[in-house]
Amino acid sequence: MPTDRHPFAPHAARLRPSSGQPAAQARSLTKVFGSGPSAVTALDGVDVDLEAGRFTAIMGPSGSGKSTLMHCLAGLERPTSGQVVIGGTETTSLGDRALTILRRERIGFVFQSFNLLPMLTARQNVLLPLSLAGTRVDEAWFDHVTGVLGITDRLHHRPAELSGGQQQRVATARALVTRPDVLFADEPTGALDSASSAELLAFLRTSVRELGQSVVMVTHDPRAAAYADRVVLLADGRLVDDVDAPTEDSVIAAMRQLGA
Repeated sequence: MPTDRHPFAPHAARLRPSSGQPAAQARSLTKVFGSGPSAVTALDGVDVDLEAGRFTAIMGPSGSGKSTLMHCLAGLERPTSGQVVIGGTETTSLGDRALTILRRERIGFVFQSFNLLPMLTARQNVLLPLSLAGTRVDEAWFDHVTGVLGITDRLHHRPAELSGGQQQRVATARALVTRPDVLFADEPTGALDSASSAELLAFLRTSVRELGQSVVMVTHDPRAAAYADRVVLLADGRLVDDVDAPTEDSVIAAMRQLGA
């Protein structure tokens, strides 16, 4: 059973207060790639509410649409039709500039590829979203996040001087330094060893439980999904199952039902 190990409670008041809105919602969400006979429907009318202050995992067989769902929810891809709402803001009608600002100020991202800029130090990479937004750095919060992630002594190193696990921690600190409404994680442990994976997942779960952070993670790994509060499963672009309080065994059983 995963265990929470990181002391977050003293900073709990730093997150935005809950509005009672789901962290993310999709209504009749459809995404079609291509056109004509070669068109592929990646999402087929998905309706889902992802609760604020919870850790939700999205799973499904290869080609099920799980990454496309996350990318549409996060504003990284435009859906073909349907609506996406983030924290009460309907994003699918926003123009490109407004959507860019929303992503920068209210959404955090952690990807399997760390997407760190090689010419910047770890500190500069973490603070990049604040620099782009022209936002003042809250040094106490920065020190807390980087301290909990165990990268304080690596902040002046560039990515090439860091291990894979350290680079992922830098990417996670960058995602959390703005205190986003929602943190989206796309296969965040895919490039990590088992020890680094467990540390990152424990950190994400603790950020949910102690800070009220909302986390949505795409994963293919039942062990990773067991850290979540809820697992939603897709098949052929549709939401087909929902597992509350998942365990590794319950997730494996649900995936087997899908033939995965």
